[in-house]
Amino acid sequence: MADPTEDELREDAGDGYELDERLVPQVRLAVATENRARLDELLEPLHAADIADLLEQIDSGPRRALLAMASDIVDGEVLSELSDSPREEIIEFLPDSVVNEAVRDLDSDDVVDILEDLTEPQQEAILDALDDADRAAVEQSLAYPEESAGRLMQREVVAGPEHWTVGEAIDYLRGTEGLPEHFYHMILVDPRMRPIGYVTLGRILGARREVLLRDITEDTFRTIPADQDEGEVAYAFNQYHLISAPVIDETERLVGVITIDDAMIVLDEEHEEDILRLAGVPEGSLTDRVLATTKRRFPWLAVNLLTAILASLVIAQFEDAIATIVALAVLMPIVASMGGNAGTQSLTVAVRSIATKDLTGSNVWRVIRRECLVGLLNGVIFAVVMALVGVIWFGSPALGGVIAVAMVVNMVVAGLAGTMIPVLLDRLGVDPALASGAFVTTVTDIVGFFAFLGLAAAVLL
Repeated sequence: MADPTEDELREDAGDGYELDERLVPQVRLAVATENRARLDELLEPLHAADIADLLEQIDSGPRRALLAMASDIVDGEVLSELSDSPREEIIEFLPDSVVNEAVRDLDSDDVVDILEDLTEPQQEAILDALDDADRAAVEQSLAYPEESAGRLMQREVVAGPEHWTVGEAIDYLRGTEGLPEHFYHMILVDPRMRPIGYVTLGRILGARREVLLRDITEDTFRTIPADQDEGEVAYAFNQYHLISAPVIDETERLVGVITIDDAMIVLDEEHEEDILRLAGVPEGSLTDRVLATTKRRFPWLAVNLLTAILASLVIAQFEDAIATIVALAVLMPIVASMGGNAGTQSLTVAVRSIATKDLTGSNVWRVIRRECLVGLLNGVIFAVVMALVGVIWFGSPALGGVIAVAMVVNMVVAGLAGTMIPVLLDRLGVDPALASGAFVTTVTDIVGFFAFLGLAAAVLL
């Protein structure tokens, strides 16, 4: 049977965008048989992002074999699409000439993104490949703090004097070489190079030549300080529907521009980081090595072990009650589990709302009250269910009543803790996504066990 063509692989893909699962083995086979023609047939139609995905899905050994056979598939776009870990390995493996050629055509922001995770010798080798102007621009961006607007911006900007007309702007754009490949605005600057507004290309093309640019500027104009955190930049783009925004230094002079594609990448990374941290998983990728992944996850597993020990200490205080009424050992995980799940629900909503700045000091108590009432209503509903379970399963109305009350108490506490803990951590300057999960789980476990076993000891013994 003939091998499937790339078109057939694409047609059979689940949603038309992800790589078909048969493409990777086909590429591996082409590499193993040193069939360059077949490899070119498979790779030629792929977008740079798809090639990057392909390289990430292949193990280190086959990936090196592929690159040794066809190093020309890695250009600047592919490098910029790769995740950090495989990109570092690929740059280290490829000849310097291939890497240098790949980065020469990239905008400065993409070069900075590639460089910031590399070793100093690797950085220097790539910087040496740039011309003097590009190298100076990249080095100036690298001088800004990590995860700041200065690192995110591209130095290539399209700017003009505030007194220009549409005709002068069009003549400038047509007659200037080396304009950025993608840009959306012409930034207007005063004589001190301070941005005072911007005009979209659509308005420039749609207006008469004699119209002044300052008369058709956008109302959405905002400037971004170079030292501003990139998370705040992404929030501003999302909140105010920005397409691009000029970046200014401490003297308010124009030093670069941030475009929506880079801002949305940051926003996506912020969302991903929050999700991972809620699960106690540090940042990483599927291509990371076992040892590196183990080292990153170990600290939070150790924290979870300590919190589990605290909950066990509460259980130990009621050993006699558990030994007397074995049903307590059967039912107590249900109370803790329901409280933990309810707390996680409230916690997730609170952390996300803090990240999007929807949860503020003006509405925090209303949100806390709502979560507590939700916990109360859900607690009452499930309390009735568990009361019936206690009666039917164990034939004890008193046991059913105990677990019902404990369920209500723990669900209310879960709503309270799931909201208040991330808010308090945020006020203390601690990332709520990073630390809230362990605290909320500890609170719901301790309260759940104490409420259930304490009531059982008081009522049933």
